Amino acid sequence: KELVFAGMLLAARDVVGGINWVMENKDDPDIAKKAEKEKKKFAGTEIYDKKLGIIGLGAIGVRVANAAKHMGMEVYGYDPYISVEAAWHLSRDIKHVLDINEIYEQCDIITIHVPLLDSTRGTINREAIAKMKDGVILLNFARDLLADEDAVIEAIKSGKVRKYVSDFPNPKTAGVENCIVIPHLGASTEESEDNCARAAVLQLMDFLKNGNIVNSVNYPSCDMGVCQSAGRVAIQHANIANMITKFTALFGDQGINISDMTNKSKGEFAYTMMDVEAPITPDTVEKLKNIDGVIRVRVIK
Repeated sequence: KELVFAGMLLAARDVVGGINWVMENKDDPDIAKKAEKEKKKFAGTEIYDKKLGIIGLGAIGVRVANAAKHMGMEVYGYDPYISVEAAWHLSRDIKHVLDINEIYEQCDIITIHVPLLDSTRGTINREAIAKMKDGVILLNFARDLLADEDAVIEAIKSGKVRKYVSDFPNPKTAGVENCIVIPHLGASTEESEDNCARAAVLQLMDFLKNGNIVNSVNYPSCDMGVCQSAGRVAIQHANIANMITKFTALFGDQGINISDMTNKSKGEFAYTMMDVEAPITPDTVEKLKNIDGVIRVRVIK
């Protein structure tokens, strides 16, 4: 969150250009006097009262949205898959839009905070940029491939995009005028290293104790909290049709009532958790394993 605001301020106020000028003129004894004449070259705009568009309202997006509101910005947020937890933490003053084009058309500054998936790759492309305001500022602290950087550079040269701030240096953007490229510093703090380690341990413990999955690379996020029933089983399986029907039919045939369940999928894989009102026997586990498409069965409780 902090680096996003740093990037926003660096783009809105030409701080980098000003610093570079000072470095170039560091040996000039009249630098203070000349600075008063030259500073107008680096004049920028305030972020107060500007419209900020946030694509992706996950953990970072929500924090940026709430903080931006406190800084006097008008905040638009877009996320068709916003989680319940994120929604609870999102300020009611944030305008949650249902059409991403509203972000493109209305906002002075746009920042993207979504995972890199086939569906999100190149979200910031020529078509999207064409809908944006002239002089828009773009921030990308999520993944470089979320933006078609060839299109972004073309838009910078034409004046459509004022600044592009990225945390992912590469030969395309490094050294390009009006591209502020940071050497992947998003998580480079002492605190973030500790927080990442702590989060990884807590998430692994939650998986081992409760079967819950958070932030997996190849499996969907799936959270049923702590099991309050007699038993819980977690089933990793292929993402194919009719799997839930087979699982529930098996428990029904054995006279076991399912008190709660969840099923999520991601790509080729799916994950199902079921809380049941009777202990899960080895025989039940074996029958679940024998269902075509099942990869692994784990009894949590």
